Amino acid sequence: MTEPGPGPELTSSSNPQQCASCSGKMTGDQLTCGHSVCVSCLGDKSCPTCLKNPAEPDPENGLRQNGAAERKEDLGQEEDSTPEQIRTQADLNESDPQKPEVDRKTAETEQHVQTVEQKEEPLGPNDVVCDSCIESPRRALKSCLTCLVSYCEAHLRPHLENPKFQNHRLVEPLGDIERRTCESHKWPLELFCSADGSCICQDCVTEEHRGHTAVPVGEARRRIEKELKEKQTDVGKTVTAAENAINKLQANTVSIEHSVTEVRAVIEAQFQELQVKVERAKKEVTEILEGEESQALKQAEGIRAHLEQRCSDLKKTQAQMEKLSKNQNDVDFLQEYANWKKDAADGSLPGIYIGLMDRLDSFSQVVIESTQELCDILMSSYIEKVKGTCKNDKMGIKTTVHAKRNRFLPDPKTRDDFLKYSSQLSFDGETAHKFLRLTEENRKVTNTTPWQHPYPDVPERFEHHRQVLAAESFYLDRHYFEADISGDGVHIGLTYKSVDRKGSESNSCITGNNFSWCLQWNGRTFSAWHSDVETPLNVERFPRIGVYVDYPRGLLAFYGVGDTMTLIHKYEAEFLEPLYPAFWLSKKENVVALVSPGELLPLKSPSPPTPPLNEAVVAQT
Repeated sequence: MTEPGPGPELTSSSNPQQCASCSGKMTGDQLTCGHSVCVSCLGDKSCPTCLKNPAEPDPENGLRQNGAAERKEDLGQEEDSTPEQIRTQADLNESDPQKPEVDRKTAETEQHVQTVEQKEEPLGPNDVVCDSCIESPRRALKSCLTCLVSYCEAHLRPHLENPKFQNHRLVEPLGDIERRTCESHKWPLELFCSADGSCICQDCVTEEHRGHTAVPVGEARRRIEKELKEKQTDVGKTVTAAENAINKLQANTVSIEHSVTEVRAVIEAQFQELQVKVERAKKEVTEILEGEESQALKQAEGIRAHLEQRCSDLKKTQAQMEKLSKNQNDVDFLQEYANWKKDAADGSLPGIYIGLMDRLDSFSQVVIESTQELCDILMSSYIEKVKGTCKNDKMGIKTTVHAKRNRFLPDPKTRDDFLKYSSQLSFDGETAHKFLRLTEENRKVTNTTPWQHPYPDVPERFEHHRQVLAAESFYLDRHYFEADISGDGVHIGLTYKSVDRKGSESNSCITGNNFSWCLQWNGRTFSAWHSDVETPLNVERFPRIGVYVDYPRGLLAFYGVGDTMTLIHKYEAEFLEPLYPAFWLSKKENVVALVSPGELLPLKSPSPPTPPLNEAVVAQT
């Protein structure tokens, strides 16, 4: 009696290397029924040969892999199949009336897909790519807002043919679909809410944005593009004005030097008549003049550096707007514009007036008129008159600014009030002492003594004191920044760019000169420092310090940042140059971290006991 055949999968017509539906090269594993059907032909349907559901396991045969060994084994079994087995399989195939129709439809579909693939043009830079095509990317035909995935025509078939996907939302292809889809309603962001300045979907209009004016993103873009072009023009004019101001400062610097040279000649001529008795007076007057020259040049250098920085920032803003204007995607354009507009820098610039030359004319006249009187009063009233001329107008370079807008503004009280004047700061790596390590994109500094860092030797670097300046400066208007401090011996303050970088004396430190103002935490109390004078303060510890500057008013204040703003100390001074945030980390493992505007408050740790004020004063003496 003839033994029964091994089953349908062993007929001579089955080839495990070919898909039974499209006759193409097999991709993927064999089905549990033993037939070979590629993934794109199968979808979630039944086997087109035996109509078995591949999701149902076959306990007898199980899942068979299309491995080379198994293909060889199957081919060997096909060779050993009896004619009765072959006829039995042929009869089974003929008894299935649906198989020819399924094969025909599958073949037609595959042929259509292949035809589309051949006709497709190469992908362009703005084309949306099918997320399911891994090896050979193809252009997406639709995007599914339910799956948040884009599909080509072949991979879209389950969504079109399988009832399980009938509730999925299909739209035209969307690049970066998650950003262009409403998180709440899963519809494309096709509208722009003018009231909130955000892109919304069709359902948002009737819910969160009910009653707001909403227009299509294309129309909104056209409106905002006009505004952007106007701002581009304004920024371009401001950049030109900044460059002109820099050129004017450079020209005035030369003029200052020439004017000082002329006055020096007058002094030389007058003091020749005084001979030996007037040598000492001549020296002092010359030093006064050179001091005025140095002060004026420092002012000019400081303001020039600020304007160059401002000009650089404006050029960056100009480049950002140029890049933004070229963005072809409406949603990206509107969202990036909204973010850019929040952080857009103020385009105003100060006017520059050099008043030193006028004062030098008066200086020369005093020298000439007083020469005849010097024999008797050489060491008294003559020197005083010269000094008095300089004190009448302390500012060698005057600035004009649109300060009216700040004149009537209330003083900030809450942290949110102060944050209106905050800006993003970073440490200037060119100024950092070699024992200071900068991390987190130059926003954190740590004293690593005795470990040095291989910084290049540049004139801007501090050589003796472990100090570092910020890259940004404060000039005119109001300014505010916050810093987290850690360790005993941290100093935080403001100084001029002209601070000495190479000296070891106290005037090279931000505690020891008359153009630096700083706050120190010594581990138990705070102290204020200016002109080498310490003022002990009876204030609790704050891990975060806020520094507020009202430049036109000459106000500098230090605050403890918390749920409420606590004034630690304030200075009133006449600022002559742009102010640079300065930091002295005097001890090992001192850390200062600049805080991004609006960053959450740190957890407050218990404060150590604070001694009475008189005890703190005694301890410092």
